[in-house]
Amino acid sequence: METIYLAGGCLWGVQHFMRSVPGVISTEAGRANGSTNTLDGDYDGYAECVKVDFDEKLTSAYKMTEHLFEIIDPYSVNKQGVDVGLKYRTGVYSICSRHLEEARAFIDARSDKDKIVVEVLPLTNYVRSADEHQDRLERIPEDCSYCHIPSEIMDKYRK
Repeated sequence: METIYLAGGCLWGVQHFMRSVPGVISTEAGRANGSTNTLDGDYDGYAECVKVDFDEKLTSAYKMTEHLFEIIDPYSVNKQGVDVGLKYRTGVYSICSRHLEEARAFIDARSDKDKIVVEVLPLTNYVRSADEHQDRLERIPEDCSYCHIPSEIMDKYRK
């Protein structure tokens, strides 16, 4: 099992989408690369993200990055859909340098690579989100109407 952290705007939709991606074992809503160890008060530089555990025999960090790009606008700085602010920036984070190399390789292979603003950085800090944010769209499906990810994409890999 390997772990990568994916930021794609509001974490509710990202978690819902990623849990159905082939090779994903588990997901957890969280915050990446902030400057504190708690989420009391504001976000202190955190990006909303989803911790994704995946089976390296079935998929890769390269493929996880490819899946992230299915649900984000990779040219948008600190904004996805109606959500605006530093915490809604997009990114791929990991403690594994190979994951970051694979994410960069995916971006570098694209013809639009010079316009892409997705961060690809080492994970420096991670905080799990409160229980109310875990699997939010499974528990409260009506919140899907708020999500920036279209429903036909959101459920693309659901069986």
